Amino acid sequence: MKKRRRIKKNEDFQKVFKKGKSFANRQFVVYFLEKEKQTEFRIGLSINKKVAKAVTRNQIKRYVRQSFLELDGELQQHMDYVIIARNPAADLDFHETKKSLMHVLKIAKVMKRSSRDQKKPHGRIK
Repeated sequence: MKKRRRIKKNEDFQKVFKKGKSFANRQFVVYFLEKEKQTEFRIGLSINKKVAKAVTRNQIKRYVRQSFLELDGELQQHMDYVIIARNPAADLDFHETKKSLMHVLKIAKVMKRSSRDQKKPHGRIK
């Protein structure tokens, strides 16, 4: 993930925390704040030292960044996202991490609806 897509400054984190909205599941808390002038989303990651040791925390960060890269076309672009990992996130592999993030992002309604998510008619059409 390119550095221009990361939130690094404490003041940027604080803006998202104070002015943004948050949604959560067991593994992640996602804060997001709409930024009209931004053309692509930025993400910030926060993983407490109590969650796991450094190796595992870095692995979680890699999984989250890669998940956001793969979901790039489905996410609203003019947003800042801050992801906080909770303790159960340390036990997830990449696919479980991505699935959990997709779940919380759908709850937050920041994912664009893809054609496969739209309801399909069941049964035969006569």
